[in-house]
Amino acid sequence: MPSNRRALVTGASAGIGEAFARELARRGHDLVLTARRADRLEALAQELRDRHAIEAIVAPLDLARPDGPEALVAALEAQGLTIDVLVNNAGYGVPGYFNEQPWSTHAAFIQVLMTAPTELAYRLLPGMKARGYGRIVNVASLAGHVPGSAGHTLYAASKAYLIKFSQSLALEGKGTGVHTTAVCPGFTYSEFHDVTGSRNLVSKMPAFMWMDALTVARQGLDAVDAGTAVYVNGGVNRAIKTLFKLLPDGLALKMIERQGRRFRTGAHTG
Repeated sequence: MPSNRRALVTGASAGIGEAFARELARRGHDLVLTARRADRLEALAQELRDRHAIEAIVAPLDLARPDGPEALVAALEAQGLTIDVLVNNAGYGVPGYFNEQPWSTHAAFIQVLMTAPTELAYRLLPGMKARGYGRIVNVASLAGHVPGSAGHTLYAASKAYLIKFSQSLALEGKGTGVHTTAVCPGFTYSEFHDVTGSRNLVSKMPAFMWMDALTVARQGLDAVDAGTAVYVNGGVNRAIKTLFKLLPDGLALKMIERQGRRFRTGAHTG
């Protein structure tokens, strides 16, 4: 990617989002960082300003707000700031069976993981196409390539959506200078499993199953630059994706069911 571009990273206060911000800054990009935790955003922004001499703007926002994406883009436009790279990373998991949570919890989840990234892409695409350059990275997951499991009911579904959405945008962007990629990591060292309360359970996974967030970010940015519509991080994860693609649906679902029982935090949580 050339320098002097500006990137918007959602969920930039920790984990993969923070890693994307660090790698984009290292590559010379100015940044707009958004997440709910303003103090962590500002600390990261200041560090990246000092280290890489780039401009880093903090825009605290809860993307669960239905008006959040529109308000954010309007604020950027009011300041005359264009976005060349969009990293839709914000996300989390909701453990438990589907009907154990109130609908408001699921509605907020859908807003953050599906509606917000879709709307941000919709609102920023026209400018990218007009300038003849744009990069959209949708942070999906290996979970979007395998059958959904009991518990975390909407997680795999939301990631599968991002994968299909990215494929369509990638095709629509042909010849416009705008590339779209769904980045699909597997187990990644971050705060994700602490937030969902599954840290002790997933820690049982062997070390070779895990990747670090910075490697995921670097590979993702290289993939979108290369025009790769879907990129699965890591050889192990690519092998898992291929295996489940080849298995009959019924057998694949039984395997997920069996594996899911090992990582259930309770009788009705996942």
